Amino acid sequence: MNIDIESEIIKVIDIEMKGLSLMREQIDSSVKSAVEIIFNCRGKLILTGMGKSGLVAKKIASTMSSVGTPAIFMHPAEGMHGDLGIIAVEDVVIAIGKSGESSELNGVLPSIKSLGAKIIGIMGDGNSTLAKYSDVVINIGDLEEACPLNMAPTTSSTVTMVLGDAMAVALMKMREFDLADYALLHPGGQIG
Repeated sequence: MNIDIESEIIKVIDIEMKGLSLMREQIDSSVKSAVEIIFNCRGKLILTGMGKSGLVAKKIASTMSSVGTPAIFMHPAEGMHGDLGIIAVEDVVIAIGKSGESSELNGVLPSIKSLGAKIIGIMGDGNSTLAKYSDVVINIGDLEEACPLNMAPTTSSTVTMVLGDAMAVALMKMREFDLADYALLHPGGQIG
């Protein structure tokens, strides 16, 4: 198949930028509530998600940790087999799922709820199972994916990652996390 590669690349970027613009318009008190809950968390911040959402959750956990909000990732399938033991009542769980209907993710939600941890759900369907279990619902909406089949998480994963970055930066400012703090957590490479 002969395609104009540059045009296709630009089209994907345009679709994902449109998704970011749509998310920007939807930012509301739910995001503020989520950030405040994380800021006031006396336990651990745990992120979870399956598939691409899990990879985004890992990246957000890493970013949060590197800028002053310690966070870990829990794989939901491993959670079903004992890793739920890391969760306690004072913890906050950010659960990410494009549809909010992943069987692996939804399989751990009842136990997380029973353990008493707060759940911040980030998903594209505010009526999903994930939304029903969440204390705070951040609905990114039904975004057009850049994938030509409108299936593979492309726009939705970008939007979720940007949202995670924005939350991490807000928390960084709330904690007055400065350059000395940053250097302490990054002793390697050019920064160290």
